Amino acid sequence: MQIKAIWTRISKRIAEAWKAGRIQRNSRITYDVIWNLFLFFLLIAGVGIFFAAGAGAGYFASLVKNEPVRSYDSMKEEIYNYEETSSIYFADNIFLGNIKTDLYREDVKLDDISPYVINGIIATEDDNFETHDGVVPKSILRALMQEATNSDMKTGGSTLTQQLVKNQILTNEVSFERKAKEIILAMRLEKVLKKDEILEAYMNIVPFGRNASGDNIAGVQTAAQGIFGVDAKDLTLPQAAFLAGLPQSPTAYSPFTNSGELKEETAIQPGLNRMKQVLNRMLDEGYIEQQEYDDAIGYDITKDFAEAKPVAADDYGYLTTEVEQRAADIIAIQLAEQDGHSEKDLNKDNDLKNDYLEKAERDIRQKGYQIHTTINKDMYVAQQKIAKEYAYYQPDHWVERTNSDGETETVSEPIEAGSIMIENSTGKILSFVGGRDYEENQVNHATDTKRSNGSTMKPLLVYAPAMEEGTLQPGSVIGDLSKKFTVPGSSKTWNPGNYGGVYHGLVTARKALEESYNVPAAKAYKEIVNLDPASKYLESMGITTLTEGDHSQLAASLGGLDYGTTVEENVNAYATFGNNGEFTDAYMIESITTKDGKEIYKHESKSNKVFSPQTNYLMLDMMRGVLNNGTATYAKSQLSNKNVDWAGKTGTSQNYHDSWFVATNPNVTVGVWMGYDKQASIQTSGMSYSQRNQLLWTQLVNSATKIDPKLMAPSESFKQPDGLTKASYCAIGGGKPTDLCKQAGMVKTDLFDIDHVPTKADDSLIKQNGKIVLNPDYVKENGLQGVSIEQLFPNNEKVQKLIGKAASSSASSKSDDTKTVKTSSGAPLPPTNVQKADKKLTWTQSKTGDVKGYRILQKQGDSFKQIGFSDQSSFNLPDNDSTYQIKAVGANDKESETITL
Repeated sequence: MQIKAIWTRISKRIAEAWKAGRIQRNSRITYDVIWNLFLFFLLIAGVGIFFAAGAGAGYFASLVKNEPVRSYDSMKEEIYNYEETSSIYFADNIFLGNIKTDLYREDVKLDDISPYVINGIIATEDDNFETHDGVVPKSILRALMQEATNSDMKTGGSTLTQQLVKNQILTNEVSFERKAKEIILAMRLEKVLKKDEILEAYMNIVPFGRNASGDNIAGVQTAAQGIFGVDAKDLTLPQAAFLAGLPQSPTAYSPFTNSGELKEETAIQPGLNRMKQVLNRMLDEGYIEQQEYDDAIGYDITKDFAEAKPVAADDYGYLTTEVEQRAADIIAIQLAEQDGHSEKDLNKDNDLKNDYLEKAERDIRQKGYQIHTTINKDMYVAQQKIAKEYAYYQPDHWVERTNSDGETETVSEPIEAGSIMIENSTGKILSFVGGRDYEENQVNHATDTKRSNGSTMKPLLVYAPAMEEGTLQPGSVIGDLSKKFTVPGSSKTWNPGNYGGVYHGLVTARKALEESYNVPAAKAYKEIVNLDPASKYLESMGITTLTEGDHSQLAASLGGLDYGTTVEENVNAYATFGNNGEFTDAYMIESITTKDGKEIYKHESKSNKVFSPQTNYLMLDMMRGVLNNGTATYAKSQLSNKNVDWAGKTGTSQNYHDSWFVATNPNVTVGVWMGYDKQASIQTSGMSYSQRNQLLWTQLVNSATKIDPKLMAPSESFKQPDGLTKASYCAIGGGKPTDLCKQAGMVKTDLFDIDHVPTKADDSLIKQNGKIVLNPDYVKENGLQGVSIEQLFPNNEKVQKLIGKAASSSASSKSDDTKTVKTSSGAPLPPTNVQKADKKLTWTQSKTGDVKGYRILQKQGDSFKQIGFSDQSSFNLPDNDSTYQIKAVGANDKESETITL
């Protein structure tokens, strides 16, 4: 009742006020006030919007003020500059694999892409693609709102055009400046390219996560192949929907890990959920029918995932790395020349060189080059297997290293090996071994490791140059006697010494090379060192590692360089002998073409003459003796084809840190090196270090011979040129034989250059008091004062007795270091306890103190032929069935009684 009364009173007062006009009057006042306030605030808002718009426009302008006005042509060039992986080919166009890269991509035309994936991308990434002009303002505002509210569903504010600009022209930097530039450039790009061109470019650049090998991939063709193993044109609807969902978050939605393994089921689920979202969008936009949608939703896409495909570096690590490096060197020079720089400019300026190398490496990863090599696939594969499984490496040794924490630790380090095979006439590198196992050690010991080349230097720097300069011939006589040389520019002396400290008296250059005597080589080099043979010959044969000191130091004659040389350069130099004295630089890249087949590089072999045909053949003939009679007889004994005309040289560096063997035949040159990365002695018990190296060399050669016998085992031998003749000489003074030399039994015959045949009568012997003695003048001229007859002729008792002692001071009592336990004839005692078992010969060493080794012979037909020489107490035999002989060889080169079994 009270409420009704109150309402009655209020109604009555309102009526009275209305009749009096008070309400109308007050309402007019309120209306006027409100209207005026509305106009005022409208004006303020307008002014605010005007100033806000102006400020916004000014801010936007400030963000893009440094962005250049790009020409249509430059924009097209940048848009179509896809990163496309380069590929490598063996010789004969046999595909090797793709270069390992950070991002794999393969170009594809729009017509070769399934409509399913095109429609899926448009429906999910840019449903206004066909109508917008590069940007969609409402999409940008929507994306900003989703970001501000932290919405779970993020549709993205960038059109396909904007994404294309971001990937190809700008960076992935997250900033307002980059976004502003992206908007401007996207609108401009819509005027440069047609919609189909934009879509095709996008399909070739957008990231799609990882493939089944764990590699990062971009482009729909690479994604289709890498994830499903099919081409982009053959994608089914479920496959297309899965791929179309990847660009939003490629790594998260990818089904593969970075190692190429399939993710666990829970980790794959986000990608499957994303696929369903794509199918929903395609259905909503009318790209697919309900039945297609239902079938795709129910399909198990996981069964379509591809199996892992290895890339080149997985199976061919040493080769892929080497090819990429050489290709970068070639392309860097081309890029530099385009900018007006020469190769010499690059070599003088490391910063400039590195700049162009970086550009070249980028091109290799972006331009899809096809790099064709000289490598014979079958030979390469076979030789990697041999190097990995070789059973006679020296044992590992222990070295100290600093780990990642800066602490010193002791670790086991295996001995390493490197080899290379080069075709003499062209310089083609046909095969190489970079090391025992790329996964364990990525250092390429064939092309990168620089080590002393030991006695393999002798033919290159000493004997061949000396013959070319006319100071020496194979029959030249040199004293192999203890000798101290004065070091140039120093008060120090250098005594090269021989293996085991044994000297051999007067020997020929041929004999000195066959047995690798050091003193004769050093003496021969001293005669020509002032002619700078290092520059004239070594550098002419491709040795690039020489220092200024290497040109004058006598130790270089034995491989004692400051930095050493690589296996490639050493073998390449030897290939000069196999190519009639002409050097052809080794190469591995035959050609480089674009993906369209346009050739941008083609190797052209060039040769330069180093030695005359006469010198070259004499050097080959001397090196034949190394395999037939000298330090490499073991290598020849292990060859599957022993009739091939091989000529070569063994080598050992100071303190036995390195072991070498390099040899050439009329077609190819092959060299092998062994040593520890952290230098240490490679001497071991049992099989000698040289035999281990030679056996690896023969196994590599034998495997290549099986693959290409015509190349590796030519029937023809090195041809002797005109201008050579056989001539006799006196093996004491080296001159033309005299009657006294004949009486002494010292007349020898050898091959000579016709311009250097001995014509002057040898004057090393004279008759004194009815006896034949050494000429005092000869003794003085050759520095033989105080040298005994036994030291000059340690293995020739007849000469010792016949010549006697010179009347001058040429003779002295027998030196202490030649005293030893011998038989009455001066020969050493034979080894004892000789046994043959399991393809191995073992024995107890001779009791004679100065035995330098043991000669092992095998019965071949009606005679015995030497198959090896060992300074140890065992020797690995080719088989158990043959008959073998062994005899000790004394320091005087006399042989013991023969033991046969």
